[in-house]
Amino acid sequence: MALTHWLQLALTEGIEPILTTRLIEIAGSAQAACEADGALLRSVEGIGPGKSQDIHRALREAAGQVEAELERAGVAGVSLVCLDDDAYPAILKGISDPPTVLWVRGHFEARDLNAMAIVGSRRCTHYGREQGERFGGLLAQAGFTIVSGGARGVDSAAHRGALALPSGRTVAVLGCGVDIAYPPENHALFDQIAGRGAVISEFPLSSAPLRENFPRRNRIISGLSRGVLVVEADVASGALITARLACDSHNRPVFAIPGRIDQSMSAGPHALIRDGAVLVTGLEDILDNLGPLPHEITIPAAEAAADLPVAAQPPETPAGVALDARQQRIVDEIGAEPTPLDTIIARTDLPAEVVMQDLTMLTLRGVLKRVEGQVYVCNSKRRLASSE
Repeated sequence: MALTHWLQLALTEGIEPILTTRLIEIAGSAQAACEADGALLRSVEGIGPGKSQDIHRALREAAGQVEAELERAGVAGVSLVCLDDDAYPAILKGISDPPTVLWVRGHFEARDLNAMAIVGSRRCTHYGREQGERFGGLLAQAGFTIVSGGARGVDSAAHRGALALPSGRTVAVLGCGVDIAYPPENHALFDQIAGRGAVISEFPLSSAPLRENFPRRNRIISGLSRGVLVVEADVASGALITARLACDSHNRPVFAIPGRIDQSMSAGPHALIRDGAVLVTGLEDILDNLGPLPHEITIPAAEAAADLPVAAQPPETPAGVALDARQQRIVDEIGAEPTPLDTIIARTDLPAEVVMQDLTMLTLRGVLKRVEGQVYVCNSKRRLASSE
């Protein structure tokens, strides 16, 4: 089973994701990497003669831990998703050092490709907590999955803002094992997130929340997201690490909410704005400044609701774009003329949050175009015949 080899690599001490990628490229597969001898290990850039013996020994030790970790995960209701698994988030694969394995409480969905990170200080002010929750809700209502770190302060507020909506989704990326509630007071919140999204980590079960884990997990928060919104942060905050990873390493836009000039928690966002981050005062500032998904990312067709059959895909529909009946209903009410959101909701008689989520996905998939504010037009009129 391929997962066992990926897990063995993930459990091997001294070999982090970039080295794992290099090793697999030279070995040819995850299985061959697990069976690498000293000569092959020495040929890997970053391992060489000095580390090869230690890593060879660590690979053997990790092999003896795999079955126990899988058994513990099964008991805890935790799934493991490796890099060659279809469930692995496609947008995260595109960063230079994606996690080899993700431990997941909950599950990923296709719509998680449309995710926004909201990060900020653990010691935020009332204003920071208020804005974190506000934008968590606004973005979730617009169809985004909210990604954050599950920490005190802004992170928790953003998760709660998303969960306040019946259809809101959120993902918490932890710096410890997913079976550990850190901070402890977020135990119930993590249970809620697992039921409505996912609590994930690249660290094995029972891994303690060590200080050095948190900068490392920040790349996952950025890597999972189309952009990063910083609410409040002082100049030494980990939120700024996430923002700089997004901009410098992942080619993601960075957004920042301004604050009072006499508050230390405003220093981080103000520095980001000075350096080119988008100043945010409302949802439109984010929607108007988000770039498209990376061109190599394929957006899967959304799963149809149980009572809505998947429509057939006609010859004129681009490959990979198939609409379910609800999405087709929305498209049918939008012609070549720009159509406001309120009009679309009235014509379809669907809940506003459902329409906004589908409009976001249809825009990402190139079926619709947002021309200004919440006004949409069809890129080309596509009427898909029902499969029935």
